[in-house]
Amino acid sequence: MRSSLFSAAVLPDTFATYFSGLLHICGIVIFPRHSRKRVDSHSEDIYALWLSSRENSGDAGGLLPPGGQRAFSCHNAALACELSKRCALDILGHLWQVHPYRIALMVALDLLRGVLPAFRGYSHAIIIDEVQRSVLSGHFAVEHFMRHAFMELLRMAGETAMDGLASSNENVVHASARFFVEHAQLEYRLRADIPTLSDTAVRDLLQEADIFVRSFNGFSSFGLFSPLDFMRIVSLVSELLSHLWILSSLTFGATPLPVILVSVILSALPSMLSWARSPPRSWDSHTGRLEARLSAKQDAMRHLAHSDAFRPEVMLFNLGPWILRTWARARKAMLGLERRHENSDRDVFSKMISQLYLSGAFSAFEHVPVLLVLNSSTTSLGAFTMYRNALQSLFMTSGTLVHTLRMAFQSIFLMGAFSAAKELRPRLEPRAEHAVPFQPSKQGMAISIRNVSFTYPGSDTPSLRNVTLMVGAGETVAIVGCNGSGKTTLSKVLLRILDFDDGDILVNDVDIRRYRPQDYHSRATAVFQGFSKFSTSVQGNVGVGYIPDMRNINSVQAALDLAGADHLVRSLPDGMQTTLDGDGSYHTSCEGFSAGGSLPRKPHGLSGGEWQRIAISRAFMRARRPEVQLLVFDEPTSSLDAHAQKQFHDTVEQISRDSDGNRTKTVIFITHRLSTARRADKIAMMESGTITEFGTHEQLLALDGRYAAMYHASM
Repeated sequence: MRSSLFSAAVLPDTFATYFSGLLHICGIVIFPRHSRKRVDSHSEDIYALWLSSRENSGDAGGLLPPGGQRAFSCHNAALACELSKRCALDILGHLWQVHPYRIALMVALDLLRGVLPAFRGYSHAIIIDEVQRSVLSGHFAVEHFMRHAFMELLRMAGETAMDGLASSNENVVHASARFFVEHAQLEYRLRADIPTLSDTAVRDLLQEADIFVRSFNGFSSFGLFSPLDFMRIVSLVSELLSHLWILSSLTFGATPLPVILVSVILSALPSMLSWARSPPRSWDSHTGRLEARLSAKQDAMRHLAHSDAFRPEVMLFNLGPWILRTWARARKAMLGLERRHENSDRDVFSKMISQLYLSGAFSAFEHVPVLLVLNSSTTSLGAFTMYRNALQSLFMTSGTLVHTLRMAFQSIFLMGAFSAAKELRPRLEPRAEHAVPFQPSKQGMAISIRNVSFTYPGSDTPSLRNVTLMVGAGETVAIVGCNGSGKTTLSKVLLRILDFDDGDILVNDVDIRRYRPQDYHSRATAVFQGFSKFSTSVQGNVGVGYIPDMRNINSVQAALDLAGADHLVRSLPDGMQTTLDGDGSYHTSCEGFSAGGSLPRKPHGLSGGEWQRIAISRAFMRARRPEVQLLVFDEPTSSLDAHAQKQFHDTVEQISRDSDGNRTKTVIFITHRLSTARRADKIAMMESGTITEFGTHEQLLALDGRYAAMYHASM
């Protein structure tokens, strides 16, 4: 998928292309910025560049897995340049706004710290020369020596103070930057809807964006590199220049300087060639998928083994040996893949040549400048020591710089993923020119479903097939059918949790896809079959149904009363403030101690029916609101007794009418209990993903179809 945009961006010189990208990261623009006609187009360009960087240049083709190392090539260097031009200034601009003065101070201190080794070497050389003169002359000048020692102490104190100031300043800058990127990460994660996350490419994008966020934990954290760490490159370059200045000044002539530069380049050449020839790891599409699958299997087995929520099934069905065997097989296979990656880059013979003979031969050039200095009879011991230390530091710094540049090269693509993820538009979100405000109705929602079909990603069998259903404003409709018939899927499509593939859904005579999901969701409430159980207080579990009233004790209590959960709350040790055990586990390591030093009260566990009352209370927090026009209940009373079920349906009937008794809300029940279905105005019978029968209870009995058969069987 290399478009003409990518091929045209390739510069004749690979290294010039790459370093131009690095200059863009540092805020130095050497190419004109492309004009942005619209945000979506700009975001799509970044996404296309990022996706192109994941193309595997090997024979197998395919895409690199998330976090895979990009090979250093002309194509990828051009992509890095384009991504840096489009993303770097925007991200650095946001980071600059976090702490402009502290970032400026960080830049200045990094530049100063880069030249400190030169002053350190000069100070040490003076002391060594003073000792040499004292030994050769036989006269120890205490005054001179103490003066030099005092200056060295001042230099050490100043360097220590500068390091402390730089470290504390960097901690503040990095903490603020982490907050910014983590906030953006949470924002785009929360904005992404289920249809968007079902796209594997989007999941890979978000995974690489998450890796970019983790890079802000500090320089070289887990081998990652953040934009703030690019000052490390500037510091290393300034350090290199200071060492070169020392070496050139000590040689007292320009002739040896080219020799020094050649020796530095030749000593660093093996690592540069290794980087340019191949990436650290070579991937193909099959291996990438296999490794991802093995990693997921290991994580799943570890989760099964560690989570107390699965403990009853693990014990009852004796899953322990199976978990161990499955984990061991996946782990051994992963280790085999890692060994294969290490051995596939080159054979043993070529490794010996490149790593032993080649590196050894080139490292010999490091000693050429030292030999030149030894030929000088006027060289003092201090000057020679400073020269030797500067030369060693020069080679070490050049190696560190090459390694840092490799990390920086990979970070450009992670930065591109982060920038693209920030502008990710959820699939359920309509474009601005198509969006319309919700059209309310005083009688509730009028819903028209016409030939709607839906297939889950990765499945070949449609879950919904040509579903047609008409629900009048203020009507109560029950959807019944066997397990797997598509009832829950239909409810999620209707609630705009899932998108549909074909057909149309009109709500109040407007295409449902033209409503913004946030606007539409504010007009509906639901109890899902697999409702969430939060490990927080009763008030928190219920209050999330309507966040503005979460802290309003009276509103939460009213919702609990409507759900018949008031007796349950009174029986709890701390009433509404009792912490519930949402995931079936209790970890004391995650709990703190109370002010009095005693252990906190253990989270309270609830039965299935008690949790169902909490979920119903949560839905009732919003159901009472006048703007809510749709109530959807998916098996809301499956764990409640007959009396509690009747009480629930009476409450729903009460909530769905105004003070004059007029219907103001549309209600949809999903149930397998036909006694519940009889209370509805109309009943829809679902089979194999479609509605086969629709009408009143009496009409469906007269039809003598599937519903009638189920009803007579239940009687």
